[in-house]
Amino acid sequence: MTQNPAHVAPPNGPMNGPALSRQEFEVLFDRVRAWGRWTPADRGAWARVTPDHVLRAKALVRVGTVVPMALPWNTVPAADNGKPALHYMSGLGDGEAGEPSAYTDFIAADFHGKAVSHLDALSHIAYRGKLYGGRSASEVVDSRGAWFGAVSALGALVTKGVLLDLPTSLGIDWLEPGQAVHAGDVICAEETLGVTIDEGDAVLLRTGHVRRRRELGAWNPDTASAGFHVSAVPLLAERGIALLGGDGDSDVRPSPVEGLHSPVHALAVNAMGVPLLDNLDLEALSAACAEEGRYEFLLVVAPLNIPGGTGSPVTPVAIL
Repeated sequence: MTQNPAHVAPPNGPMNGPALSRQEFEVLFDRVRAWGRWTPADRGAWARVTPDHVLRAKALVRVGTVVPMALPWNTVPAADNGKPALHYMSGLGDGEAGEPSAYTDFIAADFHGKAVSHLDALSHIAYRGKLYGGRSASEVVDSRGAWFGAVSALGALVTKGVLLDLPTSLGIDWLEPGQAVHAGDVICAEETLGVTIDEGDAVLLRTGHVRRRRELGAWNPDTASAGFHVSAVPLLAERGIALLGGDGDSDVRPSPVEGLHSPVHALAVNAMGVPLLDNLDLEALSAACAEEGRYEFLLVVAPLNIPGGTGSPVTPVAIL
């Protein structure tokens, strides 16, 4: 099919709509809020995943195909990489006397952007000055890190993953930047792909972002990107998801909510206690799922153990 040019203007029409007022958003926030539901609160909705969930997810491993989903470590400035990651060699085999010689390197990243695959912990998003559970962000987060909701409290997650492959479901190459995914699209994708989102699942949304970038070039996702409309979030809350992610950052942009740049982040992380996976490469997983004829799999997410960290670079792995 014919797609639009790579560098697009933010849509002013209904692609990212319908628009919501802040008052309407507040009603939605209170509708999905899950404060005080789990102990310890630091893990939020990850607490939904019990050993039984892990065992059921293990049964999805049938052919042994392993699919990593992280983008390459991106050190190249681009429209979607304003803060490039660092990678340089810190040792070139000359640090030790005699054999064997060792080569070492250094990496670093300001990873809460659009170019590094990463996990958002519960301390990453405050709304109205409060973190998930109602704790004052100013009291629990400072220059040393976060003592509530840190990524170190999450540990690893092993559960059933569900790929909502919207381009495959719709028979197109990709969703255009600025196109919103609604609850009806989620239900349609479940029916088309033969999968059901259950309690404790991790939901990964493929919009075709990575394929579009490879074929047409980079653009600024802060200006326009496909993602969930806020009206889709109550459905995900009712299903009881434990994790949400995708090949963007889950939010459709421009935001349909006046005065809020990341309303899905506010609903998922802050109201529901659901960590987010941002900037995944879901192209290989899409192909593997299509080959197997199923869009559910064992998912393993193991963030770095960073005390006080608001998130972590991560390489999620799907096993079919």
